[in-house]
Amino acid sequence: MPLVTSKEMFKKAYEGQYAIGAFNVNNMEIIQGIVEAAKEEQAPLILQVSAGARKYANHTYLMKLVEAALEDSGLPICLHLDHGEDFEICKACVDGGFSSVMIDGSKLPFEENIALTKKVVEYAHARGVVVEGELGRLAGVEDAVKVSAKDATYTDPDQAVEFVQRTGVDSLAIAIGTSHGAYKFKGEPSLDFDRLETITRLLPNFPLVLHGASTVLPEFVAKCNEFGGEIQGAQGVPEEMLLSAGRLGVCKINIDTDLRLAMTASVREHLAKHPGDFDPRQYLKPAREAIKNMVKHKISNVLNCSNRL
Repeated sequence: MPLVTSKEMFKKAYEGQYAIGAFNVNNMEIIQGIVEAAKEEQAPLILQVSAGARKYANHTYLMKLVEAALEDSGLPICLHLDHGEDFEICKACVDGGFSSVMIDGSKLPFEENIALTKKVVEYAHARGVVVEGELGRLAGVEDAVKVSAKDATYTDPDQAVEFVQRTGVDSLAIAIGTSHGAYKFKGEPSLDFDRLETITRLLPNFPLVLHGASTVLPEFVAKCNEFGGEIQGAQGVPEEMLLSAGRLGVCKINIDTDLRLAMTASVREHLAKHPGDFDPRQYLKPAREAIKNMVKHKISNVLNCSNRL
């Protein structure tokens, strides 16, 4: 079964008022846990790869792992480049078999962002690949993406309309208060739903994307800390807020930090309780299961996309 694009996925998600999980991957166990969860839940799935993941695992290895997931699961899977920083990396992923790419020109002035995004769109569309753009800047840290709180900017609704019309992007990542990493809020969590509703009204039937949308599940933070970790003050986006966003035009919700925390918490617990174990399979097997269970929870209770194939 070949990779699919997110186009039909997003159309169904918009009409059904749910969101599709875009899960970051970089090794076999993470891919297996996510795919097993999606298969059991009969959910559409986007696997996404950052520039850092490509450097860590190698493009070819990742492609073969995803090919194995397609063959083993029979699921419709979209493979997406997360935070492509320039035309060259987007081109490499289009040429290298990805079915979707993101060009992140959000750090550039508006006109330069449009020009870069349009260039990627023209190249990708000619080869049957869809494109996600970004307007507005999220604070936080994810791989090579580092934005301070003072440099974060919310998406301007009128600019969003102009950006979509002039670039031809297939989806748009917006900034309404989420952020990358495990430390998303210092005080009470808050998303600008008024801004989201305005953008949705001005761009009817157009799929929007939320980055930095991990919940930073407290049980994983607590487990990491219990077994030797130092993750103090971590706070994510409340799940009810993500569920609401899925009803307001957000068709893709990115999840990375929760995967890292689930895996790390499981590995820490296993090694603390079984200090004699040194075979990686002994601690990666329960870590894979932890990822699977967490993703099943997200699909069913947060994304609302179970049984949507």
